[in-house]
Amino acid sequence: MFRIGFSEDIHPFKEGRKLFLGGIEIPNEIGLDGHSDADVILHAVSESILGAMTYGDLGHLFPDDDPKYKDISSVEILKEVVSIMKKEGFKINNIDIQVATAHPKLSNYIVEMRENIASILGTKPINVSIKAMSNNGVGPIGEGKACKAQAFVFLKHK
Repeated sequence: MFRIGFSEDIHPFKEGRKLFLGGIEIPNEIGLDGHSDADVILHAVSESILGAMTYGDLGHLFPDDDPKYKDISSVEILKEVVSIMKKEGFKINNIDIQVATAHPKLSNYIVEMRENIASILGTKPINVSIKAMSNNGVGPIGEGKACKAQAFVFLKHK
């Protein structure tokens, strides 16, 4: 049995925050605003896995009004989702991620993000694709006000 999931996440940039994408800290003048560390890539990956298993959205398991999740690392969120995925008997076939941000340029971080995500998911980096785009000055992403990620996941039952 195979399952496909999709999700996207977007957060605005905010001064005084660190920038986390793909589970790694990326040097930047500003980070993303959110209840957690606001890692849009890991949020989209986590929710796409939940969706493929019909578990609903990320906020259902990790409500943003619950103080225990304030500033939680999105790595911890993804690890919890992976634990659920394994209990349900699924594993990653492949995942395709697109991240859109005007800054910083992400080309130097793609390999590290792929390796980090693959490690958390218990798969090989060849099964994790990440593509970055700038939005060419269009909308809040292109204007450097926000960052967005989309993820498609293809799960297979063990």
